[in-house]
Parts: sequence; C-alpha cells; structure tokens
Amino acid sequence: MTRRSQLHVATLLSGLLLACRASPPTPSAPPPPRAAERVVAAAPGPVAELVVRERMRLVASDPARRVLVYVGASWCEPCKRFHDAFAAGALDSKLPHVTLLEFDLDRDEARLEAAGYHSDFVPHFAVPGPDGRASGQAVRGAIKGDGAVDFLLPKLEALLRPSG
Repeated sequence: MTRRSQLHVATLLSGLLLACRASPPTPSAPPPPRAAERVVAAAPGPVAELVVRERMRLVASDPARRVLVYVGASWCEPCKRFHDAFAAGALDSKLPHVTLLEFDLDRDEARLEAAGYHSDFVPHFAVPGPDGRASGQAVRGAIKGDGAVDFLLPKLEALLRPSG
C-alpha cells in the first residue's frame, strides 16, 4: 500500500470514528403533559365499579392522572361542541392528565343514578369518590353556541383544583 493510500484510509477511518462518536448528552426538557383523553365507558355493569377499575388502570400508568365522570348526550349541542374541541386536541393543554370516563345519558341513565350521578342538565362532569360513586363535586350544564367550551373550561379547571 502506498503512502498516499495509507493517508487516504487513515482519513476515512478517523472520519468514521468521529461520525460514530457519541455526542455529549444534552439536558432533556421535561416531557409535555399527557394529553387529555376520553374513554367511552360503554361496558355493562355498575358504574361505580367501572369507575374504580378505570381509575386504577389509568393512575397506574400515570400517577398524576385525574379522572372525571362525564355524562353527555348525542342531542346536546354543548356536548357536541365539547367533543369537537376535545377531538381536535384543543383541550390538551388546558386539561392535561385528565381522563373523562364518558357515559351517554340516554343509554346509561339508570345505572348512573344508581351511582349518584344524577343531573337534570348535560353536559355533566363529576369527580368520583374513592368508591367510584359521585362525590357531589360536579359541573352541570353549559351554554349553547360558540362559547360553550370557553364557558366550561374555567369550571372544569376549578373542579380539578385540589380542595383544602
């Protein structure tokens, strides 16, 4: 091998070694909060048991996760607006670490009432108690029109604030 060939090979090898060399670790930014999510709670059985089971599953994967029972209806205009904003991700930063266990008023009314989640108004958002039954902390109803989501957000944020 000629001297020129040796230099060429050495240059290539040093370039490869530099390219493969690990770069120093960069400080990592904190991960963004997990997005808000909806879980359609269509499983049969008592609502309180379903709420406890889902809360245990969700909190096991994210200890900061908060669970709200959400009762809506397909005919409810504020519910539709809330669903659309939720689906578009518009509420992810406003309600991070929140999971809504969604029930349909028309389908689930009797079993919701059995667990204490009764309301004459939808949408209905409620904090479940440790036993999965309604705790009494809730937001009920909203306005119709473009302002429905903006009307609900501060109420939901207040509902999610730790009491005490």
